[in-house]
Amino acid sequence: MPVYEYRCPKCGERFERFVRSISAQAEVVCPRCGNTEVEKTVSLFAGLTGGSRTSSGASCAPGRSL
Repeated sequence: MPVYEYRCPKCGERFERFVRSISAQAEVVCPRCGNTEVEKTVSLFAGLTGGSRTSSGASCAPGRSL
């Protein structure tokens, strides 16, 4: 089941929901104010791709002894 992130334009609440199917997205309701007209947002987790996150450039691969 995918997890989608939503934002309520009425109260500004940001929240996540497991969604079983595309048709189930119509059932998403803001947990704070009950608004049913919520907006799907871009997930920051899904946007982080590629590149190394290490600052030293070190690798987990075994190195050669000198």
